[in-house]
Amino acid sequence: MPELPEVEVVRRGLDRWISGRTVAGAEVLHPRAVRRHTAGAEDFRDRLLGARIAAPRRRGKYLWLPLGPELALLAHLGMSGQLLVQRDGVPDERHLRVRITFDDVAAGELRFVDQRTFGGLSLHPVGADGLPDVIAHIARDPLDPAFDEDAFHAALRRRVTTIKRALLDQSLISGVGNIYADEALWRSRLHYERPTATFTRARTADLVAHVREVMTAALAVGGTSFDSLYVNVNGQSGYFERSLDVYGREGEPCRRCGTPVRRRPWMNRSSYFCPRCQRPPR
Repeated sequence: MPELPEVEVVRRGLDRWISGRTVAGAEVLHPRAVRRHTAGAEDFRDRLLGARIAAPRRRGKYLWLPLGPELALLAHLGMSGQLLVQRDGVPDERHLRVRITFDDVAAGELRFVDQRTFGGLSLHPVGADGLPDVIAHIARDPLDPAFDEDAFHAALRRRVTTIKRALLDQSLISGVGNIYADEALWRSRLHYERPTATFTRARTADLVAHVREVMTAALAVGGTSFDSLYVNVNGQSGYFERSLDVYGREGEPCRRCGTPVRRRPWMNRSSYFCPRCQRPPR
């Protein structure tokens, strides 16, 4: 699933190409793509018609297009969802699910392409803070200027859990997924099973700084792409995987000490770590 840097790359691309455009039409080519819009495909199309898209917004991994003060188009990319801006006349992608056109022909089309159909688009009311109601519980992410490090540290200390679980808890800190959690923990020299109750304020600050560092580096090169299923709005894959220090590098030497990187099964995923730099808790 795309993580915060990938979603932010898409948000920036959409801001450049479709911000301020007015929807002229919408075509739902697969009902599963709008299954989260409980009123159905016809209502989805009707409510989009004539809507003016404001600057796209993001909270953690969630991306939405404001359609006025009370409504938003929420995009859930899932495992393979792509939001592509294509010129009029470009052949349809094999797994095209939703097409949105604009009254300005020069804007092209916004296409939602999803091979595995785990993602989708849906319309939701927004609260006073501008957040779609279904994601009001999602915490701010570490790249958000309003992210409160003191509050995050206090929440860590209150939870009876381990640090990687906490990093992936979107109600504590949003936008951090499996890849960037492993990368930030390696940079912080922390084992993924370290209890959060042991964290000092200084250690929390150091970890948050490394989370920001790795995400900022990923943003600079367009995110991380391990196959062709993640692309930005122009169809260009990210390539931050070339710079990963630990994730996906099982058996390769740690870039810091030379010890072979290990992989361990973890919550139906994998955790990659250096057994020397990131010693397990006692």
